[in-house]
Amino acid sequence: QVQLVESGGGVVQAGGSLRLSCTPSMSTFKITAFGWYRQAPGEQRELVARVNSGGTTNYADSVKGRFTISRDNAKNTVYLQMDSLKPEDTAVYYCNADLLNQIIGRPYAYWGQGTQVTVSS
Repeated sequence: QVQLVESGGGVVQAGGSLRLSCTPSMSTFKITAFGWYRQAPGEQRELVARVNSGGTTNYADSVKGRFTISRDNAKNTVYLQMDSLKPEDTAVYYCNADLLNQIIGRPYAYWGQGTQVTVSS
């Protein structure tokens, strides 16, 4: 069973930076569309940034100009670079990706396990 493996969360002071990474546990599954979501305590999960299969990128207004979503096709890995972090960015961050396996023939959506990001003031 393929999984999305996330890494890169942690504790950082306000104004600092973190980079989150996400990659499939099996190299035969390729990422097509992908995105990052977050969920703060007591809140609903919300979109942070997403890239669709056509390459169009969308960001939540709250992170525009501070966060950058990207991918490395050679490594089959996607990233979320988070700069100028604020305490209100504190949340569990989840990777979401459509994974395509040529044998299966169509992409399916998967979620990562989540990684905690804590920004102290």
